[in-house]
Amino acid sequence: MNIRDIEYFLAVSETRHFGQAAAQVHVSQPTLSMQIKKLEEELGAPLFERSNKEVLITELGQKLLPYARQILLSVQTMRDLGAQATEPLSGDIHLGIFPSLAPYLLGGIVTPLRRNFSKIRFYFHEKQSEDLLSELITGKIDFAILALPIDDDSLSSIHLFDEPFYLSAPRKHRLAKKKSLSYKDLHGEELLLLEDGHCFREQALDVCHLANATESPNFMGTSIETLRSMVAAGTGITLLPKLALKGNQKNIVSIPFRAPTPKRSIALFQRKTSHREELFTGIAEVIQKQMV
Repeated sequence: MNIRDIEYFLAVSETRHFGQAAAQVHVSQPTLSMQIKKLEEELGAPLFERSNKEVLITELGQKLLPYARQILLSVQTMRDLGAQATEPLSGDIHLGIFPSLAPYLLGGIVTPLRRNFSKIRFYFHEKQSEDLLSELITGKIDFAILALPIDDDSLSSIHLFDEPFYLSAPRKHRLAKKKSLSYKDLHGEELLLLEDGHCFREQALDVCHLANATESPNFMGTSIETLRSMVAAGTGITLLPKLALKGNQKNIVSIPFRAPTPKRSIALFQRKTSHREELFTGIAEVIQKQMV
């Protein structure tokens, strides 16, 4: 058994497809299939159930998954420690960020990060929070920018900034002429929200609950830009985070809230077992400076 065999096993477990797994680990499908078969022979039992239509992981395979992930995570940690011995702030870093923040934050932090860490090759991954958490825990990415709260004892975090929400409304809406809002102003209103899976949806639903407002049953958006377009078309009102606001929009008014202001708290996360603390805190400081 070698490290590559474990990588092949995990690739098939994740994709449930030998061809896709082979492409993921950059080998031919016959090579991957042969190594998986040898691994099964060594373990004395099959890891996968194969058919023409699907690949299913066996009970043994399920039991071995956490050990395989931990082995690869430990190997990566050893490589990282070796690299840090000579160049602590060098190498590849994979940083995750969720979709309702990525388009509005990345443009302001990519250049400062590359300037401050010139020997780091940054790779940015835009995915929903649940997927980022999974990839962070399993070691596929190094750090993740996520909205609080995150309840996972295996992770540590640094608070980056708080981002207030604004109400976005068509100019002809009854609330459009207000200079600021309270929760009571939203009483009885229906808000356009993102579809399931977006953390911003959950945050907006919290505001709806506090304001005694409801979700519009006629539409769920896939992105903040889609919600903005629907508001501009006069379809309804929505909440937008401050970084997503655009000035002087012809058909849209964005109105702040009075205290207590609805907001989301953004933090940088890493695994507690990570050995890149200097880089972790350094990246957080760069982002914090950009948000002042």
